Amino acid sequence: MPRPESAVRPGEDPRERARVLGRVRDAALSGAAPPVSPRPVISASWRRVRDAGLDPRGSAEQPLLDQADLEQRRAASGLAPLLPLLRARLLPVAEAAAQIMVVVDAEGHVLWREGGAAVRRRADDLRFVEGSAWDENTVGTNAIGTSLVVEEPLHVYAGEHWSEGHQPWTCAAAPLHDPITDRLLGAVDLSGPAHTVHASTVALVDAVARLVELELRLTHERAVERLRVVAAPVLARLSGPALVVSQDGIPAAAVDLPVPARVAMPDALAAGEVWLPGLGLCSAEPLPGGWLLRPRTAGADGPTHLLVDLTSAPPQIHVTTASGSWQQTLTPRHAEVLRALARSPEGRSAAQLAEDLFGEGGSRVTVRAEMSRLRRTLGPLLQHRPYRIAAGVRVELREPAAGVIHSS
Repeated sequence: MPRPESAVRPGEDPRERARVLGRVRDAALSGAAPPVSPRPVISASWRRVRDAGLDPRGSAEQPLLDQADLEQRRAASGLAPLLPLLRARLLPVAEAAAQIMVVVDAEGHVLWREGGAAVRRRADDLRFVEGSAWDENTVGTNAIGTSLVVEEPLHVYAGEHWSEGHQPWTCAAAPLHDPITDRLLGAVDLSGPAHTVHASTVALVDAVARLVELELRLTHERAVERLRVVAAPVLARLSGPALVVSQDGIPAAAVDLPVPARVAMPDALAAGEVWLPGLGLCSAEPLPGGWLLRPRTAGADGPTHLLVDLTSAPPQIHVTTASGSWQQTLTPRHAEVLRALARSPEGRSAAQLAEDLFGEGGSRVTVRAEMSRLRRTLGPLLQHRPYRIAAGVRVELREPAAGVIHSS
């Protein structure tokens, strides 16, 4: 991953930088030539929010989550057990710098906001409060919402914000991923008035985010080890191939089967028969902390039909074969990748996908990392050099405005 870049360089006068960024933004809004080019990540974000029709002067107030919805999102995020670590590492810095620490879910809803009373009052004026939505589609370019889109740490300062009301602020955010599934969990952010800016803040936030992901990995490894102990006597009584996996598909033990690195699990799994990539038709039985999978067929049937459904919220894929079907939720980034590939059966290079996703100047490194993650889920459905959906797979792309596109 590239080193997090601050919008203000060490030794640079932040007030002069703010003035320059203000002129850059004014030029971008008016169509005039800017004094300097905005950073590519900011330019791409401005393009997205402009295309979405967001008014830079601000829009109607968005309703806040009620307390019941907020508590439900906190529980569903899986981030609550990580709060002590985040508080210990970031809250003292936030309070010393007159900033606030903010934790959001994968859709940009503010789950927790902590810091000094004075800066929290200033944040209240922006409705930057628990239960508010801080994604790009709601408030425009900002460190939280834009880092969730690009899934990279990001600093947004002064005139880089899309909304006029956010110009007096500085924000540094880093996304949080499940280290096992790569699923986007949310983001952590330090925000405050523009004069509290520091060039190293985004690097600090990113380092703490990586520490949080390490803690998640260690917690998962301990859970898999407990599952392995539970699985041992179960497998000893069985005849024939069997595999025990955690809830997210990490193998704990196996009999008469090659052990995969991970089994791609559907979003909702119930006891009974299920088709799984790489295993084919299986019977699934719940175990404490995981599943016992017993393949019904020798080998796996190759997927024959792929539905990319962008009309659902969140977007999903549905894979259907002669022996069964399987579905999984997509991240917004993976939905965009599959949309681009479905529209181009001949394939796309890393450079072309970078432009598809991020506009001119998009990162090929980020594209390659995302394709690696996506191939862990879809396996033989995806091929590379160029990136494309495998020959012989019938693809159906459903989009809210464009209807249905078929390719093969």
